[in-house]
Amino acid sequence: MNPQMKSPNKKTSSAALESHAALGEIRDSLLETYAANDAMNQLILLSLDARAWRAQPPGEKRSGRTIAAIFAHLHNVRLKWLRLSAPHLKRPRALDPNRCTMKQTIAAHNKSAAQCLRMLSDALSGAPNRRVKKFSRDGWMPTWPAGGTMFAYMFAHEAHHRGQILMLAHQAGYRVLDKTPGIWQWEKLWKRTGLSTHPR
Repeated sequence: MNPQMKSPNKKTSSAALESHAALGEIRDSLLETYAANDAMNQLILLSLDARAWRAQPPGEKRSGRTIAAIFAHLHNVRLKWLRLSAPHLKRPRALDPNRCTMKQTIAAHNKSAAQCLRMLSDALSGAPNRRVKKFSRDGWMPTWPAGGTMFAYMFAHEAHHRGQILMLAHQAGYRVLDKTPGIWQWEKLWKRTGLSTHPR
């Protein structure tokens, strides 16, 4: 066989390996970011003044969610995503937005985040035998292929509500994270989650 014929194959193989490694690093980075996402929620929960938990939102009474209800919503939406997109994974109990305590919410978020991370790990694996192949946000919404957009939607949903929580606490007169911008110190969040890596 002509030795010159082998060179393109070697180049192609090398490029494929590099591409595979790059995709693997992106996948790992997304999973680490989702783990840090829950660390942000936990940081707020641990820093929140208990008096703000059920403080009424400004404006007409009962016209909006309390902070407790928003945290319950975040957990319960995770359960819906698990039920619709990864029914093989065990789901923790839902939270009652009108009765849940801060302690119950911290524990519930830990459990639902862990299962959502398992769901994302499978969805982003690219393995032919993966079980999470679609992302269903709700029964009446279009189903998407499980992938990067799934991660982006899940992260954006929680970031949106984190902003609401911090704003509501401030409006109620209870500052959260006023001494340190903890949710923006990602290097520390990586350490809080027990990751040996750093943002990349």
